[in-house]
Amino acid sequence: MGELTKNESYSPKNPLLADRIKNLITKHMSTPKKVETVKKLSDKVKAAKLLVLADYQGIKHKQLEDLRKILKKNDAEFVVTKNTLLKKALSANNKNVSEEHLNGTLAAIFGFADQVAPVKELISFFKTVALGKVKAGLLDETPLSAEEIHRLAKLPTRDALLGQLVGQLQAPLYGLHHALCWNINKLVWALDLVKNKKVIKI
Repeated sequence: MGELTKNESYSPKNPLLADRIKNLITKHMSTPKKVETVKKLSDKVKAAKLLVLADYQGIKHKQLEDLRKILKKNDAEFVVTKNTLLKKALSANNKNVSEEHLNGTLAAIFGFADQVAPVKELISFFKTVALGKVKAGLLDETPLSAEEIHRLAKLPTRDALLGQLVGQLQAPLYGLHHALCWNINKLVWALDLVKNKKVIKI
């Protein structure tokens, strides 16, 4: 059904024309399901600390399910939806992503905690299956190119950084603990020797 021509006008006595108008109105209206999908996507966009857009063309359904499980362990989610609906969700949150990236077999990866771990897992997965590629993304409000996403994946994860920090904090404490224990042990040995009427220099 196309748009109405200049010579056509609505008339209750013309049922064919009335049907055409109804179809045109329905075509441009959002269905409840689409509205709900945009609402859910919008909530994810708002909550996410990281958003990555990826092309998953050629990857099998079973492989995508495996990827979803991997990302879920890292507080991230892999979502496939219509590009037009994702665009509306981004717009609703004032998130700017270039139009050139919102096309093709597109998936959105939302990271809700660690901003590095999901990217590491995603890129590692793409390398393993030799399919898929990252296109663009957002780190909070900052746009990311594909190259910047790959650089992000090379950074330590949040857990790794925390582990390094704890290790650095524990190192001096361990040294102090060792020194104190050694001096206390020397004192005990000295007292034992004195008790046995022996002499030792401390």
